[in-house]
Amino acid sequence: MKKVEIIGGGIAGLALAARLDPGTFDVTVYEQRPQLPTVGTTLAMWSKAQDALAELGILGAARSRGAIIKTGALRAPSGVPMLSMEGEGLMGISRPELLRLLDSAVPETATRVAQRVDHLPSDTWLTVGADGVNSVVRRRCWGEISAARATPFLAVRGVVPGTPSTHDIGEYWGRGEIFGLAPAGGGSNWYASFRSDLGPDKVDVTEALDVTRARYAHYSPAVRKVLAAASPETSLAQRIWTTPPLRRYARGNVVLVGDAAHAMTPNLGRGACEALVDAVTLGGLLNTLPMEDALAAYGRKRLRRTQQLRVASSLMGTIALAQGMQPWRDALLTQAGRRVSKRREKAQEGVQPSK
Repeated sequence: MKKVEIIGGGIAGLALAARLDPGTFDVTVYEQRPQLPTVGTTLAMWSKAQDALAELGILGAARSRGAIIKTGALRAPSGVPMLSMEGEGLMGISRPELLRLLDSAVPETATRVAQRVDHLPSDTWLTVGADGVNSVVRRRCWGEISAARATPFLAVRGVVPGTPSTHDIGEYWGRGEIFGLAPAGGGSNWYASFRSDLGPDKVDVTEALDVTRARYAHYSPAVRKVLAAASPETSLAQRIWTTPPLRRYARGNVVLVGDAAHAMTPNLGRGACEALVDAVTLGGLLNTLPMEDALAAYGRKRLRRTQQLRVASSLMGTIALAQGMQPWRDALLTQAGRRVSKRREKAQEGVQPSK
């Protein structure tokens, strides 16, 4: 049996443990949390992530416990749509629910160890860094130059009772701030991001909610209603951190997956998706190829795409959180929205839209 030690029992770590062949690998998962989290917001699962869930045998369960996101819009703070979007096929599922499903997919042969890992194991066939943006594995093997970097932005998010109206779903872009609202399983998922001096380490959730309510007091009634219903018990607040660019995800018998490899800002909603695809891709390769070949193939399949998404997400954040350029940004979005609407109307009439 080949000994694989997975440092981190989050999305990437559990998905990899579930994908590895239990007849070939002796898997140990280290996670400092004594139990799975009970609070967390909705994650958008794009098609490739849904394919990964299908490969793990839990897509049907995820769909039954999640919500399908069909429509949305980029909106002004007042709620007026600037650019409408179709999200057909996009699935939303809460992070706690996704973690429970992934946890249930891990074979009983895997060993669970509830402790923090500060030093890498020396007697293992493969060590996997699935320990998030502040990865100990990455810093030990890639050096302190790879340490996570704090952005100026705070992320405050949560879930409140009640399903949002289709006229309110979407992302509200203001001056240096955004607010998102989408359906969640049995409720409404919301998130806000803006520049803040809170943190950068532990952020008090109650204080963050007070700051958020004041910051968005001029937004639409739907936004104010959600924030009024938000509570510290069902909300999270943290500074947004990212990883610096990496040229490789494997060194020797150590490999990185998920946020440990490519933590990105949340503006494209791809972090959890790419963590799932990382884990399922790596697990499939290790099941069929020698380790050196598997790690090389993993790098070819995942490095370029995830680094591109990391950069693209950062650029999208710059646009979404624009301050001085906000009026020009909104004018361009509104113009683009009109063009999309006209093309959609023509397509519905059976007329080929002009280029």
